[in-house]
Amino acid sequence: MPSDATNTPDPQPGYRALLRNREFTGLYAGFTLTVGASTLSGFALGTLVDRSTGSPFLTAVSMYGATFATVLGATTLMSVADGSRPRRTLVALQAVALAGACAQAVPGMPLAARFGLLLLLGFFQSLNTGTRMGLLAEAVPASAYVPARSLMNITAGGTSVLGFALGAVLLRHLTPQGLFLAAAGLTAAALAVTAATVRERSIRPPRRPGLRETWTTNAALLSRGGPRALLLNLWVPNGLIVGCEALFISYAQQDAGLLLAAASGGMLLGDLTVGRLLSTEWRRRCAFPLRLLLAAPYLVFALHPPTAVAAVAVFVASAGFAATLPLQERLLALTPEQVRGQVQGVESAGRMTWQGIGAAVAGGTAQFLSPTVTITALAAVSVCVTIASRPYVNRTRPLKVAPGSARR
Repeated sequence: MPSDATNTPDPQPGYRALLRNREFTGLYAGFTLTVGASTLSGFALGTLVDRSTGSPFLTAVSMYGATFATVLGATTLMSVADGSRPRRTLVALQAVALAGACAQAVPGMPLAARFGLLLLLGFFQSLNTGTRMGLLAEAVPASAYVPARSLMNITAGGTSVLGFALGAVLLRHLTPQGLFLAAAGLTAAALAVTAATVRERSIRPPRRPGLRETWTTNAALLSRGGPRALLLNLWVPNGLIVGCEALFISYAQQDAGLLLAAASGGMLLGDLTVGRLLSTEWRRRCAFPLRLLLAAPYLVFALHPPTAVAAVAVFVASAGFAATLPLQERLLALTPEQVRGQVQGVESAGRMTWQGIGAAVAGGTAQFLSPTVTITALAAVSVCVTIASRPYVNRTRPLKVAPGSARR
């Protein structure tokens, strides 16, 4: 487990030092391949649904609908993320993801079946994320946690840029089922890397994961106003802006790939700057301005800008996603070591669920209003939520877990 053995904090390591850690490199490579697979699969499914239905709502839900199921994982079995055999759990969950990617590649599958499969995979994805992040917190020292998350986020942004660009190019020559096959190949590679590099964490206390264990920790996490406000800032503004992104295909069909790539590129720049160049104190100070930056540039959509201007606004705004780093850092500091995997899994599942909610709200609203009006409205609401919740974020206190939760 990461800990501070002395009163002098360890210096923040660079990315090269992190990559010399074999276990981190395995977690990082598996994560990168998984993001690439998810990007291709989401783009393929969104394109398939848009071509079949022409519905902005169904297209948005198809791209982000799996996030709805993550809340089920967070509220039922997320305690498996802190079990005594996390490597075995992670490998099994990667195998489930591979089976799901292969199933999506089956031609002629009804859309209802595709959506059902999407929700099932979303459930297991939440457990996958919690287990992976719990292992990450143990594989690197505490001082390296933010750089590690930053590097993973940067890579996710870069991989998404390449994935969307590659997906747009491949769709000129392949069917969406071809993209699903490519996604399955990347998922298989992620499974192989994870199995070969991640080791079992024998230092974990034995636990009995299940509903009761999950509910006990979740109740402790959500019982205090401060942590609730912290989670609100990690979930809601992020989700509303993802709702804006879910309308890019409907807003500019031919140029949607450009807008999606701009969003991923801006996220990459923000994570690089905040995670690598800023100190802990400066990260804390920048959390609120970054949350405002995340939404404010989208207000320019009210002026019906040309695609080039819209892409610049999206790029600048997406740098604000880096606000999750200082908020996640604070959440980790407040969390007891024995439940870090579950708490990080709940945070991630809630954030992904709100992304699904944002996409559904955006798509449903755009059925009656234009995508332009909907994007502007969601951005305005995001700004309001960020400002209103700010006073409560600083009232966070350490999470207290009942003694029984650390037993066995």
